[in-house]
Amino acid sequence: MLAANGISKYFTGVQALKDVSIEIRPNEVVGLIGENGAGKSTLMRVLAGTHRPDSGTLTLDGEQVRLKGARDAAMHGIGMVFQEQSLLLNMSVAENIYLGQEGQFVRLGIVNWKAMHAAARRQLAKIGVDIDVAARTSELTFAARQMVELAKALTLEETVARPLVILLDEPTSVLSGSDIDILFNRVRSLKTRASFVFVSHRLDEVLRISDRVYTMKDGQVVAQHQASEVTAPQLHQIMVGRGVQTEYYKEGRQLAPQGEIMLDAARLGLAGAFSDVDFTIRAGEIVGIAGVVGSGREEVTRAIGGFLPHTAGTLKVKGEAVNFSSPEQAVRKSIGYVPRERRVEGLVMFLSVAENISLADLSAVMKNGRIDYGKERRLASDWIKRLRIKAPGPDAACRNLSGGNQQKVVLARWMTAGSRILILDHPTRGLDVGAKEEVYDLVRDLSEQGVAILLISDTLEETIGLSHQVLVMRDGAVTARFDASPGNKPDQVELLKAMV
Repeated sequence: MLAANGISKYFTGVQALKDVSIEIRPNEVVGLIGENGAGKSTLMRVLAGTHRPDSGTLTLDGEQVRLKGARDAAMHGIGMVFQEQSLLLNMSVAENIYLGQEGQFVRLGIVNWKAMHAAARRQLAKIGVDIDVAARTSELTFAARQMVELAKALTLEETVARPLVILLDEPTSVLSGSDIDILFNRVRSLKTRASFVFVSHRLDEVLRISDRVYTMKDGQVVAQHQASEVTAPQLHQIMVGRGVQTEYYKEGRQLAPQGEIMLDAARLGLAGAFSDVDFTIRAGEIVGIAGVVGSGREEVTRAIGGFLPHTAGTLKVKGEAVNFSSPEQAVRKSIGYVPRERRVEGLVMFLSVAENISLADLSAVMKNGRIDYGKERRLASDWIKRLRIKAPGPDAACRNLSGGNQQKVVLARWMTAGSRILILDHPTRGLDVGAKEEVYDLVRDLSEQGVAILLISDTLEETIGLSHQVLVMRDGAVTARFDASPGNKPDQVELLKAMV
């Protein structure tokens, strides 16, 4: 159906794609894997028409095409579901599904909302989802919005007289297990009318849903396999050039915390979110909070980070009672926050690596009341070297970096700011296995330097592996506490019992 032949793409100082060739056949799911920076997202954007290749060709049903943009790709039956989602949250579900296609519902300058809502319901019915099409999209869960994205892509069936190619860029990165099952069932049911390209860092998911898998490394396709003939460890070896480390979470570097109490929460509460939360974190200690979505754990971290002032109990930072009304106040108390949505809350994407690193503490690069840009670039160059950030240089825009390297920039910012308490909210979300190992090393480095860390993770395995102690939350309350010292790690089943 769709083939890329010898595609190359250059950005300033970087060759993102080097002579890449892949093909998508009728009624199949093609998996696309690789480390952060391997070129997956660039290739997806070439296929979606948002990047034009510098060399190479695209063929559709055997005929060469030159896509002039996303609209042109859509007219050829190619749709994309973005990792960051492309929905406008202040508009309704129906408006989002037909964004850019509203003309078919307009007569004499007036929108026929009844007709648009009926059409939107038909699109959602294709994937077996019952969502109020008049609801504002911001009111939906992330999983529901992902289904709206899929329905939006399927509207192309009405304008294109050929089967569709739908590009799924990290669609499961923030979904729970049950939501992933629902999405995969929808994809399988749609294979009779569309083909899919599925990008994910979760190798088990790729093998579960794909028919064939392409592996990319350093901007090139280095392998192609039938999904039924390869294992996740084998794919990891091809991607990273080494097997999974036996000490994946660097437990051998986990030392018993001996320092002072850096953070002390006593009967901490936030109306409608959580209550009576007690814990302490010593210098060098990592405390993980486990719980399902809605358990209150996210609100706890955001209260400590200054986003949601607590309404009950006490919070002490190095013995001083505080109640932050803004993140700025938390930063002044040496609290850093690494958010789950690094592209939205963690970075200013159009600013350079150097500017993002210095953002939380401009005093580190000031001279005579002005920013010393040479000093700022030297500081960033030092962090690029120390953290092995893959970037052309300190002046590179953060939007052009891979997810793993963007996360390193966020961590470098708080290390520059001298944060002694660090909140890690899903720090490895969307990262490949190699990038995760590098982040785990950084977390252990920070712990050894006496930084107190509060952790929320994507998986129980990661929470257990990294933490000194684990709290479990359910319905806004702490339901269990576990010691997680090396050699005494709790079992995931024990945590699950307290979570549900």
